[in-house]
Amino acid sequence: MSNTRRRFLTLLAASGAVLTLRTEPLDGQAKPATGSRPTTPDPTPESDAPVVSPEKSPTKLLLEANEKDIKKNIEKLYQLASDLKAEVEKTDSSQVLSLAMVKKAEEIERLARDIKTRAKG
Repeated sequence: MSNTRRRFLTLLAASGAVLTLRTEPLDGQAKPATGSRPTTPDPTPESDAPVVSPEKSPTKLLLEANEKDIKKNIEKLYQLASDLKAEVEKTDSSQVLSLAMVKKAEEIERLARDIKTRAKG
């Protein structure tokens, strides 16, 4: 029983850590400063030139899709962790852990692993 309680508390602490990371900006994904490279002015007026967007590479599209999935999964993780926290607070978990709480904790663990693997690339 103490092993499952220890696993549950570890999972709860890990989900709390993920939630705190969600509110802080990720330094590795910050956009580089644009002022470091000098830009040359375009000799043609912008009103005459049609706006052409360069095609996105498949890697860029994949990264954008991963980012959307990560954000969606983080929102779901946050909701599940909040629900689990509310459920733990209203029950006496020192006696018995309900099956719903354990399943919710396993779902949180699965989502956290998925977010971790997507973030690694």
